[in-house]
This record gives sequence, structure tokens and C-alpha cells, in this order.
Amino acid sequence: MKLKSLLLIVILSLASCTTVDYDTGKTNTPAWLLVDDFESNDLSAWINKDTRNDTNPKIANPQITIIKQEASGNHYLLKKPAADGVVGNRKALSYVKLPVAVEVGDIYTFYSRFAIEAFPNNHIFGISNLSAKGIAEHDYNAFEPSLRITDKAESDGSRNDGTLMVKQDKGYAKIFNSLNQKDAEPLKPMIWYEVWMVVNNKPSSEGGQAYDVYLRGGEFDEQQLVYQGADFRMRRELSLQYFLANCNTGPKDKPYGNGGVLYDDIYMAEGVELSSPIRNKQN
Repeated sequence: MKLKSLLLIVILSLASCTTVDYDTGKTNTPAWLLVDDFESNDLSAWINKDTRNDTNPKIANPQITIIKQEASGNHYLLKKPAADGVVGNRKALSYVKLPVAVEVGDIYTFYSRFAIEAFPNNHIFGISNLSAKGIAEHDYNAFEPSLRITDKAESDGSRNDGTLMVKQDKGYAKIFNSLNQKDAEPLKPMIWYEVWMVVNNKPSSEGGQAYDVYLRGGEFDEQQLVYQGADFRMRRELSLQYFLANCNTGPKDKPYGNGGVLYDDIYMAEGVELSSPIRNKQN
């Protein structure tokens, strides 16, 4: 191969894997790996399963998991356990394989944007270290790091208020606003929030199987640490493989509601990475 041609290939290769930071003028290698931004309008890589479909009369595949488009042209994923008024779909799962596995010992940051279509609802999203088959078998217990969105009543009579929650001990904890030293406010419908989950997949003996959460949106004008040291759900100490979202309508006699959640711009990056993988996104 001629030297001139070889140099051209090298230049093109470098151009394809670098970006320019226009604030500093520096050229950087991109840190973020795309999981899905839904702009391809294609969900063929996703697996959708309703593993406890108690609808009566029976509705096949009752969950609603579709790509929709904003007026700006941006595409996003809308996920609901079932159509409004339909009850009995207790486990509406959607999951997609990560571009790279997060091995035991690794730290990765997961970024996504989300918005609440409406309350009442009951949603959880996060990362799983099970296979596709294992996720279908274990549903909620397929999660490790996860975030919960719900205003449902609990079995002890208490009621959630729609504040974003993390996994803590055997239950959940609300995220926290350190500026006013109070629990964060309930999430507001149809506002895009940006969330960073810094996931520590080191063994528990090394301080891992835990995650920190940063949020921007709503009451958080700037990115803020809203929870430090949340727990992996199962602490299996296995490689993380899938992004997973789950929701349900609740029991037929006391349904939670079918309000949906919007997802967009799911990315991952090695290490603690608190930059944004998107720029000038129209919300």
C-alpha cells in the first residue's frame, strides 16, 4: 500500500473517533457508548415480555412499548404496562443488551433522559447482570442498580408521592436535595430529566455492588448528586449485561394505574463520567 494512501486511512480513522470540545478547543476521544437513542425508529434489538399477564378477559402482549416523535423531530421510547383502563399486567419487561458488559471490578456511568407521561404509575429501570432468559424468569429480582418511579400505595398503608427512588437495604429511599436538606420533590409530568448512575461493580468486599445518582431537571437546575451509596438489589457480583425497564398495572382489585414513562438517549461510559453525551438537544 502506498504511503500516501496509508496516511489518508489513518487520518480518516482518527477523525471518526474524536470530537472537538468547542469550549476549550481540545480534541478528545469520545467516552460515551450508545445503548439506544431511538432515532433509528427500530426496536428489533429490544426484548419485550409480559411474564405475568393476568388480564381478564385475556389480552395478548398488553404492554405498550413504542417509539414516538416529538414536534422537534426527536424520537423517544414510551413504555406503559397496558392501555388505559386495562388491569392485570403485573410484569411488563423491556430489555436490550449493552454494547459492552460491565465486568466485575469495573466502574461505569450510565446516562439517560426520562420523563413521566402521567401518574398514577409504577416503573423501575436500571441494569441487570442476568441473561435474557434470566431476566424473564426473575423480573424485579433481575435488577442490580435501579431507579423507581411510582405513586402507588405500599402494603403497610404508606403511599409514595412520585419522588425518584433508589434501592436501599430491603426497601427504597427517596433521592435528596442537599441544597435545602430535604427529600427531593415529586417528579413533574412531561419534564425531561437527565440522570447519571455511577455504577460500582466491584465485589462487596471492596466497597462495590453500589451506585451513586446524579440528576438534572425539575428542581435541579444544575447537575447534582442526589444519592450516594445506593445498593445493588441482589449483589450477585456478576458482569452487567442489559438495560432493563419494568412496570406493572398492580393487582386487579387495587390497580396502581397505567401512566407511562418516556426514555431517551441511553448511554454508558467507563469510569466516573459526569459530562453529557448529547449537546443542544431540544427538550
